[in-house]
Amino acid sequence: MMSIAAARALRGGMSCFVGIGLPSTAANLARRTHAPDLVLIYESGCLGAKPDRLPLSIGDGVLAETADAVVSVPEVFNYWLQPGRIDVGFLGAAQLDRFGNINTTVIGSDYADPAVRLPGAGGAPEIATSCREVFVVVRQSRRTFVEQVDFVTSVGHGRGPGDRARLGLPGAGPVLVITDLGVFRPDPDTRELTLTELHPGVELDQVRAATGWELAVAADLARTPAPTDQELIALRALTKAGS
Repeated sequence: MMSIAAARALRGGMSCFVGIGLPSTAANLARRTHAPDLVLIYESGCLGAKPDRLPLSIGDGVLAETADAVVSVPEVFNYWLQPGRIDVGFLGAAQLDRFGNINTTVIGSDYADPAVRLPGAGGAPEIATSCREVFVVVRQSRRTFVEQVDFVTSVGHGRGPGDRARLGLPGAGPVLVITDLGVFRPDPDTRELTLTELHPGVELDQVRAATGWELAVAADLARTPAPTDQELIALRALTKAGS
C-alpha cells in the first residue's frame, strides 16, 4: 500500500528525485499507470530514466541506457537540485518527529558516543532543503515516530510555522508522509503532521499506538482507496522484472 499511495501522489509532468527501494518502485509505478511523462532523476546523474524493470542500485546500467541525459553527481546537486529545479524528492527516516524533521545520523543524545550510529545524511539535507516538495516514506512505530528526534539530519518544518523561512530554506519541506498505516500531511497553520488517511484494514487506535506524540487527526479523516487491478498488475510486473 505504501508504494501505491506514494505513486498516486505523483503527477504527470513532475520531476522526481528518487533513490532505490520504495521511492523507485513508486515512481516507476506512476510512470506505468497515470503519469507516463513523470521525469525520474536518480542521484547517480541519470536524468529522465525510463527503466523497464526496477533498478538494482542507482548505478544500475538500465538507468543510463534509458536516460535522456547522464551527468555527473555534482551537476545533479549543483545545477538541478539546489536551484530548486526538482519538483518532488523522496526521503526515508530512522526517526521522524511531529514537524517532519528527520534523523538518519545517530540514536542517543551523545553524538560522539551514540547508542546506534546510522548511515548518515547522504544527499538528504539537500533534498529536504531544495526540492519544491518532499515526500517521506517510512514504516510507522514509536521507534520511528518520536516526540523529538535525537539529531536533526534533515530539517522538515523545524519547530513549527515560519521556521523554514527563518532558516532560509526555499522548498516547501515535507508535504506528505506515507507510512504502512496511513497518510499524514502538515497542518496549514501549525505545520504539525496530521493523519488524513487510514489505509485499508487499519484502525485509528493502531495509528495512535504507533505514534510517539499526541496524534492530530483530520476532521474529515478518509480511507485510502484500495489498490486497483491496474495498479496491482503494474506493480507485480515491475517487481517480477526486477527480481
